[in-house]
Amino acid sequence: MTNERGPEQRTAADLGGATPSPRPTGWPKRLRAATQDALPALAGYLAVRLIGLLTLFLWARSAGKGTAALLTKSDGAWYLGVAQHGYDSYERVQSNMAFFPLYPGLIRALEPLTPLGARATALVVAWVAALAAAWALFAIGTHLYDRRVGLLLAVLWGVLPHSIVQSMSYSEGIFTAFAAWSLYALLRARWVTAGVLCLLAGLTRPTASSLLAVVCLAALIAVVRRRNGWRPWAALVLAPAGWVGYLAWVGWRTGRPDGWFHIQDAGWGTTFDFGADTVTVARKVLAHPSALTLYVVTLVVLLAVALFVLSLLDRQPWQLLLYSGLLLITTLGAAGYYHAKARFLLPAFPLLLPVAVALARAGRAKAVTVLATLTVVSAYLGGHLLIIWTYSP
Repeated sequence: MTNERGPEQRTAADLGGATPSPRPTGWPKRLRAATQDALPALAGYLAVRLIGLLTLFLWARSAGKGTAALLTKSDGAWYLGVAQHGYDSYERVQSNMAFFPLYPGLIRALEPLTPLGARATALVVAWVAALAAAWALFAIGTHLYDRRVGLLLAVLWGVLPHSIVQSMSYSEGIFTAFAAWSLYALLRARWVTAGVLCLLAGLTRPTASSLLAVVCLAALIAVVRRRNGWRPWAALVLAPAGWVGYLAWVGWRTGRPDGWFHIQDAGWGTTFDFGADTVTVARKVLAHPSALTLYVVTLVVLLAVALFVLSLLDRQPWQLLLYSGLLLITTLGAAGYYHAKARFLLPAFPLLLPVAVALARAGRAKAVTVLATLTVVSAYLGGHLLIIWTYSP
């Protein structure tokens, strides 16, 4: 049974009733110790994701479809196109400059070093990134509460309704890895690390705006209070560099300062309308017979809002609350792609903390029962999204 105190009240006794053993010296030893500590969480995450992939494989084979093709469909094909052919000249209605460069850049850089080919390389990068994200979630849960909460947080992220995306050639997994590790570094006042990881996240997805706002605000507070010397200044400079830099490059390529936003609006039909379109579509889904995917997305959106309220009541660190809140605003406030909003919320992992804490307090048997049920549901929905549903997940 876990402690019932908040993250700010943990003591040495909460770690097992004894003073923790001295930390190993030297980064190789520290890395080895951290890896061993995280192994149960990583194994749990891998187990639930493998069940989802096995379900997809068996379902796809019975439907006469290739699993690899399904895992690289929709946005995955666009990322592969950028990796293999670069960005277009902005003459297409749907310009591929809407997709941020770091993930396709990694595919392009790593593919010649392996015999796998572009598609398999894209999947391997996505899988490794998702595993790194699960590790970061374990680290945050352990830092705020204890190892059981950390383990449950990592596994819960792997059984979300749209967790199949974590195993696809999509950028949500790699973005979550950068964002989670950046927030972990921020919680531990590792300013330069937080800034560098935020920079990389800013080159990965547009929603990095939520992360860089948190890192910059935290760094600004430290600067005003004159804490940690030059390091908060470094974070303040580094954090927005990736996101701002890519938008500036797109603006230069298109010949207009709002180039990326124009592409999103004119080519992809995505604008910010403060949630009017989200509410309209949700009302239609609930008032008329709709596809299962749309019902699931609507449920995820409602639960995300409820979990944010619970996070507020649990008094999560303000850095996590602000990150989750801004992700909710940017996701629910955007018009278009209602069917993908549950996927867009995958990086909002702090919303799962209240659930992880509740399961940790419920005891092992109850936690296993809940996770097993969620694993089955997630595995089915993953197959449904890629085989039955005809649009992007």
